[in-house]
This record gives sequence, structure tokens and C-alpha cells, in this order.
Amino acid sequence: MDLIRILFAIILPPLGVFLKVGIGKHFWINILLTLLGYIPGIVHAVWVVAKY
Repeated sequence: MDLIRILFAIILPPLGVFLKVGIGKHFWINILLTLLGYIPGIVHAVWVVAKY
């Protein structure tokens, strides 16, 4: 299941974070990072999926 979440985190970072932790602090941080740049959003999403 984590492999699917990591794939979602690479394709659409906020979706990967949402599937792992729901709508919360990390989700909104990831939305902001993805809007500022796609790569920071991916890095944060993969980090959240791997950590939790």
C-alpha cells in the first residue's frame, strides 16, 4: 500500500499526503510547497509517506 501512496506522492503530491495523513497540517504545507514548486511538493510528500 505504501508503494501506491509513494506513486501518488510523485504524480500528485497533495493526494499522496492526503491518503496518508488526511486533511491536516502536512496536507496544507504540501499544497503550498506544490504551488511554489513541484519538486519541493514531491520531496515533502515522499517524506510524509515514508515517515508516517
